[in-house]
Amino acid sequence: MTTDVSGAQPRGGAPGRIARVPKYYRIKQQLLAMAETLLPGEAMPAERLLAVRFGTSRTTVRQALQELVGEGRLDRIQGKGTFVSQPKLYRTLRLTSHTEDMRAQGLTPASRTLDIGEIPADEKLADLLGIAIGGRVLRIERLRLAGGAPMAIETTHLSALRFPGLRRSLAECPSLYTALADVYGVHLAEADETIETSLSTPREAQLLATDVGLPMLLLSRHSRDAEGTPVEWVRSVYRGSRYKFVAALQRPDGHRSPAPARPGNTPPDREPGPARP
Repeated sequence: MTTDVSGAQPRGGAPGRIARVPKYYRIKQQLLAMAETLLPGEAMPAERLLAVRFGTSRTTVRQALQELVGEGRLDRIQGKGTFVSQPKLYRTLRLTSHTEDMRAQGLTPASRTLDIGEIPADEKLADLLGIAIGGRVLRIERLRLAGGAPMAIETTHLSALRFPGLRRSLAECPSLYTALADVYGVHLAEADETIETSLSTPREAQLLATDVGLPMLLLSRHSRDAEGTPVEWVRSVYRGSRYKFVAALQRPDGHRSPAPARPGNTPPDREPGPARP
């Protein structure tokens, strides 16, 4: 790897030691400065033009761009180029639907069904849905959109025996959760959700209009009704460059940390003493 030598002394480093900075990192900082002069959604120059401008190879430019895309500062759209990232959408870590989250941000939600059908439950699905191994599972794979742009690939698994005719109900209801509530009287009450990271596969990249190998957020949600009966297991793949997750945190059992003492104030557990002469 080509490196530049910086004269800055590392804090706490040995006297006389010179920090070595990779060349792509210097290019990355220049690209970031360039991006900050553009508006969200504006295109960055092509790699070959950037390589000429900075007097370096396209490989070095590509590495710097990839890091900025991975950090969410730039967004790469398949077949179109690299753009300054739009403000990230938030996804609440609550038991809400894609439709509810997008509408809360003033966006028009939409879904496109990629595949829907029944599969036999393996051991894992049987345990998650509370059904017998080999039982019928309705698998619904949808492409989630906001403002016409692809945001996530969502695959939902439900017991086909518990929800007969759900395919037809989905066509008549604005969302899956509405269908569960209005048609089957099932209301989701709680869920366990995990968040992991992954790299986009060729199929995911094609559906989400991005490049293969870019960071994705992988969510798994296991939802139950008010009686604690399993309802669904969902696996969702989100474009990492477009999302941030927001959670409201509380102290367990309602405990609150004591307010910090302010300078000059008497601590709350001590009574003021007599003034000294």
